[in-house]
Amino acid sequence: MPHTEDAAEAPAPDDRADDQSRADEPDRQDEPDGQDRSADVAAQLEDELRRALADLDNLRKRYQRDLERERAAERARLAAAWLPVVDNLELALRHTNDDAASLVEGVRAVHEQAVATLTRLGFPRFESVGETFDPAVHEAVSTVNDEAPSGTVVAVVRPGYGTPEALLRPAGVVVATQ
Repeated sequence: MPHTEDAAEAPAPDDRADDQSRADEPDRQDEPDGQDRSADVAAQLEDELRRALADLDNLRKRYQRDLERERAAERARLAAAWLPVVDNLELALRHTNDDAASLVEGVRAVHEQAVATLTRLGFPRFESVGETFDPAVHEAVSTVNDEAPSGTVVAVVRPGYGTPEALLRPAGVVVATQ
């Protein structure tokens, strides 16, 4: 076989495989060692942690501001619901020099308005005379020997307001005993 310059310059097939494997290997001098990579990852994780904690703190502060704003708005709505009751009480007090019957009538009207306001706010009035005593909605203030079955509410000293699920105040009741 004749020997040509082209054949001499061409690498042998085994030499090409070695060149390819060396090209696939990263340059060891450009790559940081394992400790440097670990330090970079740790710094990145620490930065992400700080950012997450700052986001959490901001969320907590925003929630607190929103909660305070909602509480203030609810207090304002509640106060606004009671303003007509206060206005009518003042009107009734202005007429105290007039006859007593009109004053009593005015106070009754204000009382009805106040009870209606409590009902609108979700706390209806209840008295429970004749019902079985229920400690979840009744407060026994006295007992009395009565013809009614034992444990029956025979009188209401102080009416209750609310529902069994949302009780504002239990009814103060007198309970029958035998």
